[in-house]
Amino acid sequence: MATSFNEQFDQHGVWRREFALRLKLLAEWLKDHELLDSAVEERLKRLEGQMRSDKVMVAFVAEFSRGKSELINAIFFAGYKRRIMPASAGRTTMCPTELGYDAEVPPCLRLLPIETRLQPQPLMEWRMVPEKWTRLDLDVNDPSQLAQAIEKVSEVRRVTQEEAKALGFWHDDVPEDNPMPGSDGLYEVPKWRHALINIAHPLLKQGLVILDTPGLNAIGAEPELTVNLIPQAHAVVFILAADTGVTKSDLAIWKEHLIAEDNESNVDSRLVVLNKIDTMWDSLSTPQQVQSQIDRQRSTTAEILQLPQDRVIPVSAQKGLVAKVNSDAQLLEQSRLPVLEQALANGVLGQRQGILRTAVAQSISELRTEGARVINIRRRDLAEQMVELKGLRGKNMSVIKHMRARIEQEQGDFDASGAKIHAVRSVHLKLLREVFTLLGTSTLKAEMGELTSALRQPGIKLGVKKAYAETFTRLRAGLNQAQKTSAEIQSMLTGTFRQLNAEYGFSLQAPREPDLARYERDLDLVERSHNQYLGVGNALRLAQPEFADRLVRALATRLRVVYESALGEVELWNKSAAAQLDAQLRERRRNFGRRLEAIERIQQAASGLDDRIAEIETQEKALDELDAKLGELTAHLTQVPAAQTNDEPALKTA
Repeated sequence: MATSFNEQFDQHGVWRREFALRLKLLAEWLKDHELLDSAVEERLKRLEGQMRSDKVMVAFVAEFSRGKSELINAIFFAGYKRRIMPASAGRTTMCPTELGYDAEVPPCLRLLPIETRLQPQPLMEWRMVPEKWTRLDLDVNDPSQLAQAIEKVSEVRRVTQEEAKALGFWHDDVPEDNPMPGSDGLYEVPKWRHALINIAHPLLKQGLVILDTPGLNAIGAEPELTVNLIPQAHAVVFILAADTGVTKSDLAIWKEHLIAEDNESNVDSRLVVLNKIDTMWDSLSTPQQVQSQIDRQRSTTAEILQLPQDRVIPVSAQKGLVAKVNSDAQLLEQSRLPVLEQALANGVLGQRQGILRTAVAQSISELRTEGARVINIRRRDLAEQMVELKGLRGKNMSVIKHMRARIEQEQGDFDASGAKIHAVRSVHLKLLREVFTLLGTSTLKAEMGELTSALRQPGIKLGVKKAYAETFTRLRAGLNQAQKTSAEIQSMLTGTFRQLNAEYGFSLQAPREPDLARYERDLDLVERSHNQYLGVGNALRLAQPEFADRLVRALATRLRVVYESALGEVELWNKSAAAQLDAQLRERRRNFGRRLEAIERIQQAASGLDDRIAEIETQEKALDELDAKLGELTAHLTQVPAAQTNDEPALKTA
């Protein structure tokens, strides 16, 4: 039987936990054998952090009343034997809702008041100010209390037209999108801007994040949701009603927020669900006729959305939930829910694990190389000592004394080389500071300031795409300059290491140069998600300075993540080069100490020479065993779990 999304996510969680544990054991072993320099330690910390904190976000997007919350209930919360997300008739989820798990926060629902839209801080900054959120504690063992508390995401406020306009829900130029006034002349808007639900659900504990989004009007009013959260989701599930198919507002969400015209690749991370197929189950029609209607709707939907037909999956979320609650296998099969779960399992997790394993394999390979290099330095030093000591066999004390003087002379020359190495490091750090400046916070802040000024020019922003294009052109130029400077540093390191290897017998090798080109690809993705949002449909919104400011702040939040990642890679590269040099300098100083100690012992006792040769032979064997153990421990970390090798991904992720 095919593995469900829940089961496969369990396997994914087990794999990540086992990997993190093996990584910890490797770190302890490396430390015990003095193979853990600062660069290796940093690489291990990053890998462990990546494994422990890796999140898989699935965004559920739909216009109102498409059964989105019911689908979330059916896939993720059927184990509670009741609905957890509000899924009654009419508008349910009124604000974007994130379900995740943070072990450091007690189970709770946090709600950010809608009034925060009137202030300049982006959503990401509000996350850092927990006291500004309304918090309700949740009892995860009481499904009734849990469901009742989560119903708060559907709360609304009634406001005047001016308030609705200030909050981004009213636009004089787009009357068809505006809310209808009630009998009291007031307008209904969401009470909350964003909701965070933190519960120890098994899937959420293992790194799943579910993003439940409201309808078109609410999506458009929150640029950070559109340009940051949805584009960064590993998969987007877009829900339509099977009986109506693709409506005008559905198509608007799809075109404006989910699919970029100039980027076909993000089609691979989109899955369309034709929900409520049970409305087509008709006792007056034969099963074949019902199936024919569903197939026709599926085909039409795929054609309108320009998707392969296998990315459109018909289901009945409501019947799927009922079937799971009542353990009704026949009804579950009729609901088609397992087909959707399988597509999510193979696609989201298959691709995510592939990406993680690729990153892991590369980092582990570099760890293996760093550790092996230190072992080889020790092996070479022992070989030098062995040649030196064997050459002393049968020699008198004056020869041994001369040997001691030669070693002391070598040690003195080596210590004097410190000034040259320091000069090389000074030039290296000067160039490195240039890279840090290009990728630093102040550079990004200046660019965002310039973009804000351009968007604040009076009039409708028909030239807004040009302002964005100029900003991204400058950002790319900065990244390219950082890459050129990095290449210059790499060239200098290679030359310097070659010279040190020749002069002092080192085995230095310049670490792999950071690939900043991939961050340029990240910039492309960010620019596409913003360009998609800057169409004529939002030109009127952009005419409002406060809305344009919110958009730039959302952009800055996302760019900061890209630039911090690039800086982190440059810092690790620098640390790898410095740590490698420090390790070889340290080993060489130890080597001088061991050689002088051996000569001293030989001078004191005739038997010292043979004893020392035997010791070195024992140490050489120990190094061979150490190298074999390092290979074994790192090989364990790159093994693919058997359960993950057979599934062919059906849905790619971004």
